[in-house]
Amino acid sequence: MKKWYLAIIVSFLLAACQDPSLSDNKDSPSANAKPQQLTVGTLYGPQIYMLNGQGHSGFDYEMAVKFANYLDTPLKIKAFNSISALYDALETEEIDLIAAGLSDSPNRRARFRLGPPLYHIDRLLVYRQGTYRPKRIEDLELPISIIADSAYVETLAQYQQRHPTLSWEQVYDKDNEELLSLIAKGDIPYTLTDSASLQVSRRMMPELRSGPILEKNIPVSWLLPPQNSDKLMSQLLAFWHQERLAGTLEHLNEKYFGHVQRFDYVDTRAFIRAIDNKLPKYRLLFETYADGLDWRKLAATSYQESHWNPKARSPTGVRGMMMLTLPTAKQVGTTNRLDAEQSIRGGAKYLKGILKRLPNSIPQNQRMWFALASYNVGMGHVEDARKIAQQMGLNPSAWRDVKQVLPLLQQRKYYKDTRYGYARGKEAVHYVENIRRYYDTMVWLDSQEAHQQAKHPAPVVALETDTSKTGQQITESNLSQDITPPE
Repeated sequence: MKKWYLAIIVSFLLAACQDPSLSDNKDSPSANAKPQQLTVGTLYGPQIYMLNGQGHSGFDYEMAVKFANYLDTPLKIKAFNSISALYDALETEEIDLIAAGLSDSPNRRARFRLGPPLYHIDRLLVYRQGTYRPKRIEDLELPISIIADSAYVETLAQYQQRHPTLSWEQVYDKDNEELLSLIAKGDIPYTLTDSASLQVSRRMMPELRSGPILEKNIPVSWLLPPQNSDKLMSQLLAFWHQERLAGTLEHLNEKYFGHVQRFDYVDTRAFIRAIDNKLPKYRLLFETYADGLDWRKLAATSYQESHWNPKARSPTGVRGMMMLTLPTAKQVGTTNRLDAEQSIRGGAKYLKGILKRLPNSIPQNQRMWFALASYNVGMGHVEDARKIAQQMGLNPSAWRDVKQVLPLLQQRKYYKDTRYGYARGKEAVHYVENIRRYYDTMVWLDSQEAHQQAKHPAPVVALETDTSKTGQQITESNLSQDITPPE
């Protein structure tokens, strides 16, 4: 067992016993009662909790669903409009725990009990491209705007002790995404955010730039009440241990953060412009021929292939919106590759055919990435990479592992014994990761549209979804609030 893992377990066991005020009241009838439901408080954010036309998503959301399944109890998600409102809800027992991408800080540790780490982030300064790039935070002459009640207040207070001239202002009427948007527009000079939020936000606001890192490798955890939470903490630790061994944490880290580390400013700007200028002309075709697929994944694939240019041609002979080869076009019934509708229909048919042929061992939530890699480099080469991954002790059905192996197909040491030989595996990985970024951008834009509509809601502001596969009922609260978490 790794020392850090053992230390985490020991620290949480000690935390459960170190202060009588933090222990469950054994005489309380509610201390050992089976909960009627698990009520989780959260904030909106791409990597935390978000709803769009395809349903709910987010690292914390997916973990909350799994935790409720582990407890065999219904789940209720409640979204709040500020961190302070979340704190109040936890202290008044309106919610059972906070799952909102919040990082460790002295204040949070003093007020609540922190669960085991989900992932780690850095706290850093953000500024706009084209403006002065600060090398040290103490050199700033203009104030820093930060989210009220966030961990950044504590971070800057510590810096101010060493640098008295450092100044900042707490912003109470804006969320993290709004502050980052103001940076991108040039309306404010600086703010603080975390590395995960910056990576995700740059897909939509490419003008954002990372400044000095103020704190490194800080765990992001769930918050539990300071009292009467021993049982819930014990259950959470056991659940965390189970999901860690199952690879769930690694999978979710890959899903939400693994593809956003590589950033291209020019490409991101061009894609956002294309969504406004080109996509409306072809959106209905993507929606029509997706037929069971998320149409945005089909559209993102087409953008990667042709930048939504129906007349696109390459020196290798592929053409059209989906850049079909002649044999593929014949296979899917496309007679004119330069006709946008025929190309999209044919590309969709070909992609769905690949999805059906993939091994059943590849889980549903990762099949698209394997299919896209096959669309680009060929299913045979992807199978070669899966076999190499298995020989190396990696998971051949996990994209996070196979994408490490695909570039090895360009090295004779690895491809000489494969069935299909040399392949440009590194390009295939970039191909898939680009599509994932394009897709996430489109999902984010859809969520913004939904949030804008929710600002002027109909009289009914609650939405209930019956998730029949899990037997849970998930209630979405406060749909009228447009919120993005600070960290």
